[in-house]
Amino acid sequence: MFGLFGKKETKTPEERLTDLGRKQDWVGLSKACYELGTSAMDQGDLNHAQLWLHRADTIYSASDTVYEKVGDKIIDDCSERIGTLEDEEELLYNALPAQVEEKAEELNDPQVRVWGLLSIARLVKLGTRLAALPGCGVLGELDWAVDMMFQSFQAPPSQEEYQHLMDVCNALYELNSKPAYYTGEIEVPGQAPFQVFDLNGMMGVEQELSGYIDSHLRFLAALSQGVQDPAAAAESSMVGCTLLPDYYVRTGASSLEEVPQIKAELQRIWSDYDFVCSGLAWEEIRKKIAEYKALDILAK
Repeated sequence: MFGLFGKKETKTPEERLTDLGRKQDWVGLSKACYELGTSAMDQGDLNHAQLWLHRADTIYSASDTVYEKVGDKIIDDCSERIGTLEDEEELLYNALPAQVEEKAEELNDPQVRVWGLLSIARLVKLGTRLAALPGCGVLGELDWAVDMMFQSFQAPPSQEEYQHLMDVCNALYELNSKPAYYTGEIEVPGQAPFQVFDLNGMMGVEQELSGYIDSHLRFLAALSQGVQDPAAAAESSMVGCTLLPDYYVRTGASSLEEVPQIKAELQRIWSDYDFVCSGLAWEEIRKKIAEYKALDILAK
């Protein structure tokens, strides 16, 4: 395309993605993310490959129509590349979840649940800000959900509370199929805007949130009925989602391990591990949750 005086107009990849999102061209957006991902992978830039290939996968997986139009050739290659990236142990995207899973094996079920709940608490302030975007209101429910789940360790919830938590769980699961997930963003003082799509890292923050809440709902249901439910077993995958690596990769970080916010969050993750290992004192947990809920996780 040519503009004034016959000069060819050029757009950055970010501008191209923004245009596709604005037009709600999800097929084009998925293909553009795939192209960025394959280019990065071929150049050995595995963090950007992880970022863009997972975004492509998220978009085409959310709609049967988009899936069919993107086509098997791209989808198969994207899936194969993602599988290859999962074997790259040095990637922070893979290294931290593996470390957390190993440490979680030393904990009992309540300790794992509290470890994950502390991580969710650190997303409350960000979730409240993102909730102002159209279609993202459920992220503003994290404040209530954290309090409800914490209280449920000590006393069973009402039927209304249980149903509300189930509604939050379902809405989080459905979030990544909404246009706002691909296009919404908020301003971050002194830094690049944060995109809702930046939640896609670490296997999808909103999906891990949904998975954690679903497990907790099953845990509460089994507890009320006095039965064992294998599906209610606590999982540690929520821990680490607070790193938000997609945001820092997308905005130009050359080494995730050197990003101040990620370094601070890694310290909090392992401090929380020591905290739950020392025993579950509910009043101390309540204080830590309140502290984390007030935390701006993006602040330097």
